[in-house]
Amino acid sequence: MDRFDCARQDCDVWQRRGIAVLARHSWLLLCLLALLVSACGSMDSTSQSPTTTAAPRVNGFGTAANHVHAMLALPDHTLVLATHYGLFRSIDDGKQWSGPDKTLNDMMTSSLSSSLLNRQRIYVLAEHSLSTQSGGVGLYVSSDAGVSWKMASSVTETGKMYTIAAGNRSANEVYAYVPTRGANGLLVSQDGGQHFSSPGSLPFGRILGILPLPARPGQLLVFSNDGVARSTDAGAHWTVVNSFSSSVYNMTTGGPDSTIYASGDQGIFASNDGGKSFKLVDKNVYYTGLAAVPGQPQMVYGKTGRLIYKSSDGGYSWKALPQVAGNLENLVPDPQSSTHLFLSLSYPSGVALFDQQSAAWSSLTPRP
Repeated sequence: MDRFDCARQDCDVWQRRGIAVLARHSWLLLCLLALLVSACGSMDSTSQSPTTTAAPRVNGFGTAANHVHAMLALPDHTLVLATHYGLFRSIDDGKQWSGPDKTLNDMMTSSLSSSLLNRQRIYVLAEHSLSTQSGGVGLYVSSDAGVSWKMASSVTETGKMYTIAAGNRSANEVYAYVPTRGANGLLVSQDGGQHFSSPGSLPFGRILGILPLPARPGQLLVFSNDGVARSTDAGAHWTVVNSFSSSVYNMTTGGPDSTIYASGDQGIFASNDGGKSFKLVDKNVYYTGLAAVPGQPQMVYGKTGRLIYKSSDGGYSWKALPQVAGNLENLVPDPQSSTHLFLSLSYPSGVALFDQQSAAWSSLTPRP
């Protein structure tokens, strides 16, 4: 085993069992996240300066410097990939891809979300990846599953959004989190992102994500370094969920009335009462990513830096999938087949598909 393999193995152990240490020190986690985002932007803004030769494309997603920020799988065989250099789209489960999107060009895109009531409605955040870009920075919306895009609101109107989540009261509802607004940083729009307002004060100083519950209008969860809170009135009032005593950094659910899973520095939790309470189902694992499978409430995937794990019993036990080469990013179950799992890769950007029947990965990355 060479030193690079050792480093990758150490990284996997750190993310699977040691990330709790970092999560307990919220200030350190936030500082590191800020440095990571800063380094991402500064590296790419200088790597393609006018005085240097453009880097060659390594595949259909661009150069080796490109990396994935978010991925979305829709029920009509559509995949959408948000990368540091543009938005890419497939309408045949990844067999063929188009992009970068002409409206967004090679802007940095992130935080994809589709409406729970109209899957054709998609939201994405976009900002400049190069100092020479002039496109509008802010929230973009598509009403045709990503065929076309238009700007809904700019960063000058709302402040810089950290994450977005389509709401559950109407197809036009979308939530956004703007950290610079403090306790009033959770915003909601009822007109497709054109106008936002604060529904109420958050119970935590800073949140890491938003989870509107499918088919439960106005009910949502937020998770943070301080735990989890639940609202039944679209964020106007909050109740802190007392099942957690420390950080929760990922939550997922497979659909209406399905199990809600959470990963935190205490382990893996599950809720079967709409997030009112959670049960610790595995205290020995910690995953940086979780993905619940639609229509299969007991099936959930977890991700570390090097490996993907699967549980078929509600998170009580886990089995590693075959290893796939690359830097693992987003896990997205196929909404049309519970036996398929999509995975995005970074440096360079790529997409892979796992088929449970063959127990193997196949590449969906387009050639240059």
